[in-house]
Amino acid sequence: MTTTEDRNELPVHPISGPALSPWRQRALVPVLVSLGMLVAIISSLGAPLIPTIAAVDHVPVSDAQWSLTVTMLVGAVATPAMGRLGDGPHRRTVILTGLATVLVGSLLAALPLGFACLITGRALQGVGLGLVPLAIATARDSLPPDRARSALATLSLTTAAGVGIGYPVTGLLAESLGMYAGFWFAVIATTLAFIAAAVVVPTAPRRPARPMDVTGALLLTLGMSGLLFALTQAEHWGWGSPRLLVLGAASVLLLAGWVTHQLRVTHPLVDLRLVRDRTVFAAHLTTMMGGIGMYLLISLVTRYVQTPSSLGYGFGASVVVTGLILVPFSAGSLVAGRVVRLLIRTQPPVRLLPVSCLLSLAALLVFVFAHGALWEVFVTMAVAGLGVGVNFAVTPGLVVASVPAHETGSAMSFNQVVKYIGYSAGSALSAVILQAATAPGHDLPPENGYRTAGLVGCAVWAATAVVAYALVRSGTRGPSARVRIGRPARAADGVPESDGTGRVAGTGTGR
Repeated sequence: MTTTEDRNELPVHPISGPALSPWRQRALVPVLVSLGMLVAIISSLGAPLIPTIAAVDHVPVSDAQWSLTVTMLVGAVATPAMGRLGDGPHRRTVILTGLATVLVGSLLAALPLGFACLITGRALQGVGLGLVPLAIATARDSLPPDRARSALATLSLTTAAGVGIGYPVTGLLAESLGMYAGFWFAVIATTLAFIAAAVVVPTAPRRPARPMDVTGALLLTLGMSGLLFALTQAEHWGWGSPRLLVLGAASVLLLAGWVTHQLRVTHPLVDLRLVRDRTVFAAHLTTMMGGIGMYLLISLVTRYVQTPSSLGYGFGASVVVTGLILVPFSAGSLVAGRVVRLLIRTQPPVRLLPVSCLLSLAALLVFVFAHGALWEVFVTMAVAGLGVGVNFAVTPGLVVASVPAHETGSAMSFNQVVKYIGYSAGSALSAVILQAATAPGHDLPPENGYRTAGLVGCAVWAATAVVAYALVRSGTRGPSARVRIGRPARAADGVPESDGTGRVAGTGTGR
């Protein structure tokens, strides 16, 4: 007869690293969570400051938007490379190097040397976005099963919860001490995180080092950069401009070449074969769309509330108030994490993916049709936090439990890549739509520009919900959908095999 403990057993760690002392094991989770929070804060530094950056550096708001977009773009490119390096024996070195790069970028952004220096610093800060999957892989390898389960759930929500800390802190510092104060705060926070990681983070288990896929990294970098640059320049060049069409086509070909290369090379940057499972594909799809919806809405809201009310809309809010508007988003994401833990006791976690899409759709609908009062914007962000929180709480477990332990860093890196691609696309898309709605000779768009951008987001979420439901339904039918009774079967590397429902024994998350 099987017991509850048998059914709730976590994956074993087939290759163990050096044992941690009791105090380092207690300190590890707080340090890893602090890395995730640091990443979230750094990624959010650009959004509430966009109008201020445009004014201080005398650049159009659409150009100032790159202070947010470039961080996400670099993160999308750096994350898979860091994940692949982190799956070998050098994970601790990769983490410390990433933090050092973030520190240099924060210093550059904090110095009043002009817009180009700010963008360069923000780009270097984007390297830090690759730290989250490495933190997840470290928790899986270094902690006992019970603590690992809790740590994975907590780490999965840090990127959303940290936004509610980063925006108010940025706003308060900018209001009190000037635009660059928020970046000096990043310098201090990164320095402390570097010291804590150097003391606490253990070396990785002994695994063979794999060669870096330099060709794959270059293809991804060029393809992503070209596509996002084409998107942001479309309004200036014209949607039918030959150079826009050539750049867009070349970028798509480069990304197609990257996919082909990843499927053929022996040691790919990201093993795309792991994405073929319907449940994993649904997780990645909703993660990417979650990123688009999250930063589309955040970019719209932060610009909308700072718009002077003399234009007939907006609230003329200060940077501090703009930051506080993101607090309900973080609160909603944390509540979602707790709700998910309750729901997965009776429901396969994979079924929550369409639910997350519908919640995010509801948030955009609230923004489109009810934004005449500040409290309505707060409600919008709370609902958005619930939607994003459900998705981010479920997807890491679905991915981690589907892959061999030695592929955890790379697999989670791909999940982060699609998330950051979504962040970049959402940020750039909001700028493109608002710029298109802005009349020649004017600095700010009319109110219907925000409504148009919100409706575009609604259409995207509706389509994603339909696709996610179809994938989840087809993936949980048939003989493979039956839950195995007893101890979960294990693959050769010690990771439990799927039961077809998206639930993996012991993770409390999913397949």
